[in-house]
Amino acid sequence: MEVQITSENFESFKNGELPLVIDFWATWCGPCRMISPIISELAEEYDGKIVVGKCDVEENEDLTSMFGINTIPTIMFFKNGDIVDKFVGASTKAKLLEKFEKLL
Repeated sequence: MEVQITSENFESFKNGELPLVIDFWATWCGPCRMISPIISELAEEYDGKIVVGKCDVEENEDLTSMFGINTIPTIMFFKNGDIVDKFVGASTKAKLLEKFEKLL
């Protein structure tokens, strides 16, 4: 299950025991809506292994600014509190699955 990532809870998820994947998105973004079901599927498949979160860029501008995100969707991969990978734009499930597997 996906969690909502906000400016208030980001640090606790980033520094948690499990790796973290954040999908930076917006309601008006077509490509974001295209990959949203894929992100949801991966969140279920990796439940208990990876925390998968969604961050609305319009509601969390400070996080968007902190990471220099100017294109969405942007998917960021964190492990041990550090960014280890980043993917910009829409993608297939197979490509995202590769990145999830590398995170473990």
